Parts: sequence; C-alpha cells; structure tokens
Amino acid sequence: MVPPADVSTRVSLVTLGCARNDVDSEELAARFEAAGLTLVDEPADADAVVVNTCGFVEAAKKDSIDTVIAAADLKGDGGPRAVVAVGCLAERYGDQLSEVLPEADAVLGFDSYPDLAATVQRILGGERPASHSPRDRRQLLPLAPVDRPQPIDHVTDGPPLTGPGPRSWRRRLDGGPMAPLKIASGCDRRCSFCAIPSFRGAFASRRPADVLAEARWLAHQGVRELFCVSENSTSYGKDLGDLRLLETLLPELAAIEGIDRVRVSYLQPAEMRPSLVEVMTSAPGVVPYFDLSFQHASGRVLRRMRRFGDTDRFLELIESVRARAPEAGLRSNVIVGFPGEDDADLDELERFLVAARLDVVGVFGYSDEDGTEAESLDGKLDRDEVDLRVAQVSRLVDELCAQRAEDRVGQQVQVLVEHSGVDGVEGRAEHQGPEVDGTTTVTGHRADVGTVVAARVVAAEGVDLVAEGVG
Repeated sequence: MVPPADVSTRVSLVTLGCARNDVDSEELAARFEAAGLTLVDEPADADAVVVNTCGFVEAAKKDSIDTVIAAADLKGDGGPRAVVAVGCLAERYGDQLSEVLPEADAVLGFDSYPDLAATVQRILGGERPASHSPRDRRQLLPLAPVDRPQPIDHVTDGPPLTGPGPRSWRRRLDGGPMAPLKIASGCDRRCSFCAIPSFRGAFASRRPADVLAEARWLAHQGVRELFCVSENSTSYGKDLGDLRLLETLLPELAAIEGIDRVRVSYLQPAEMRPSLVEVMTSAPGVVPYFDLSFQHASGRVLRRMRRFGDTDRFLELIESVRARAPEAGLRSNVIVGFPGEDDADLDELERFLVAARLDVVGVFGYSDEDGTEAESLDGKLDRDEVDLRVAQVSRLVDELCAQRAEDRVGQQVQVLVEHSGVDGVEGRAEHQGPEVDGTTTVTGHRADVGTVVAARVVAAEGVDLVAEGVG
C-alpha cells in the first residue's frame, strides 16, 4: 500500500507515444491521486514532472529525450524540483539512458509503477533511486502460451474510483468521448525489425471480466467509443485457451449501456480469420475498422522481416472485408528501405498500395533498432536512399488516400462529435480512428460533444471529410 502523501505535492504527467501509453499514464495518475498527490496539467506548475516516454522509432526516442530536457530546463524559480523518466524508452535503456540523460533525476522501468507515488516523494526529498536495469521481458513468461499462469491484472489491485465500476487504478486525463481500452500487452511475434517484445514482454491477455468491468466504468465516465488497444489484438485470448475470444468480447463491449461504438487497433494480417472479419463487419456497435499491419507487400522483403504474406494474399484479405462491408475503413503502416529492398520490391509495394485503396497509410523509413535481427542483415541502404524512397511512397500515398476520401463523397456517415462550435461540429466517422486517420466536419450543425450524428459527405480535403447533417 502506498503511504499517504502531502496533498501539496504537485505532479505533472507528460505522455508520449501510443494509446497504450495513454492508458499507462491514466493508471499512474490514479495511483498518484490515491496516494494523496495533486495532479497538475502544466509541468511548470509541478513539483515533479513524470515523462512517460516512447521508445518505438528514432524520432520518438528523440522526442522523449527532448521532452525530458525541456522539463528539466524548468527547474528553479518555482518550477519543478524533479524530473522522472518512465515508459518504454526508460524500460528499454534504463541505466544506459540515465548516463546520457543526467537531466533526469530518475530513470525507472515498468516494475516501479506500483510504488511510483512513494518513489516520487523520496526523490523530492533528495533520494536518487538506482536506475532501471533492462532485461528481456519475454523471459518473464514461458514461451508457449498454454504453459503461462493466469495473468494477474494490476488494474484490479487498487481501491475503486468514484462511481460504479471495477477496482481500478485508472484516472481519466482526457475527458473526450473516446477512450483507449487495453485488452492485452506484449507480443509473441519475432519480426526482425521490431524490439517491442523485448521491453514490453511476451503476449498476455487481460481477462474478459476485467476488460468488461473497466469498459463499464469508462462508460460511466462519459465515454462513448472504446478503442481496444494492444501490441497484437488478433492474438487476444490465445493464452487464455480461446483464440476466438475477441469475437466474443467485441459484441459484449458494444452492448454496454452508454457505449455507441467499439473499434480495434493493430490487427496482424497473418492472424486474421473469417470469424473475426464477420464479427467486425456485422456485430451491432462494432465498427468495420481494420488497422492491418502489412509493413510491406513484397513477399521477399516480408520473409526477411519474418512476416507472412504478399500482395495477392493481402488483397484477398481486403476483398473479404469489403465484400461484407464496402465502406469499411482500412489503414496500415509500411516500412520502406528495409535491408535488401530493391527497385522491384518497391514497385511491388506501390502496386499493392494502388490496388488496396486504403484510407490511411503511415510510411516509415527503415532504421536499425538495437538488438533486432534486422540490425545485422546485409543489403543496408544509404540513409539518403531510404529518405528518397520514403518521399516517393509518401507522395503516392497522399494521392491515393485523397482519392479514397473523394470516393466517400455522397456516402452517409455516423460522426462521433469531439468538438462543437458555432459553425458546426467536428468528429470522426466510423472509418476514422483516433488522432491519425483524419476527421469529419459537419457544417451548420449543432450537437453536444459525445453525440453521434448522421451526416452526408459533401467534400474531401485530403483524408478529412466535410459533411452536412441528415435529418
């Protein structure tokens, strides 16, 4: 149990990276409040700044380090007295990061989270805890899911928050009508370019009862859209003995009173199955939104990535989705400039993108990640060549995604209102995921935030849509 703290101690949480980090920060925020600390929005107003870092790609690492330094620059003259780095970058590099980032008063890993409130207090008292020592977190669970113990969900360990719901350490930091809901953590796949499993650990599903309980609590907090997040959502349930558990969970989430829609992020094409496609395209309240991690389309490159598929197989999957839901949203990310990628491979990727007609595509240039298999592969491309390929594919993607948005002109959409103004409302249609997939503006319409309004698309601006209210 975390000891009570002086209520005058102020903490600011700065969150970087993905929606999974957003959930982690909300759990930390609830722990801080339960321990008696006061949360403040601005780092300059805090006694301690806790930076929840991202360690995914080079740009995210740099952003995390810059944020820690910027927070440390506020020290003195009434600003913060301590800056603490947590999150993926801290977990991944630990004491190594501490050596190159003396601006941080502590660099702490995931295991520090249960006692972080007390640790922050000790740091403010002058103590300097030892920096986290990284380890391969995949070794913390048996390799075979069937041999793993029933996971103990830390979200259920704390006292209840205000209102009905689970015993939860989570405290919402964003009052919007959408909230991420973590259904699992970690990953068992061994993609040659990815280091995430080494610091996020082996795949572990949350128990359905805990997921549903937290979802009901979120609905009580005013959430209308649940965004199911994990490192690999298609694996949900495999360590609980039911690989099709997601097909059961999604309709149950959508049936919760107050929840208007449920969407799922990060689907592995290699693990997609007809039963999951059917649920995601037919279950009431489950939006037909497919965040498919293709990464490339050349079979040769994908094998070097330790991944499944090729252009034809991916197009078959997309066709199976659109056969059931022609207006379904499909998005993906691709990596260009992977070691050994030649002009024919790049042509094949572009052929796939043209045929796939995806709504949104994130384009990333390959860069070595510490400790990955790809780091030692031959056929590395010069950085300048990688950048040229990124620019080439990005231009194509911009054109294709704008065309896909234009195709939606005339369609009727359901828009979850996230901002309301005198000239209309702005939100997201069912095919648009949070933050990265564009928005829909409904002009000349009045509605409260959290309302779902029917509208007809009249124009497209890039991937953003303009619509008029219907009825």
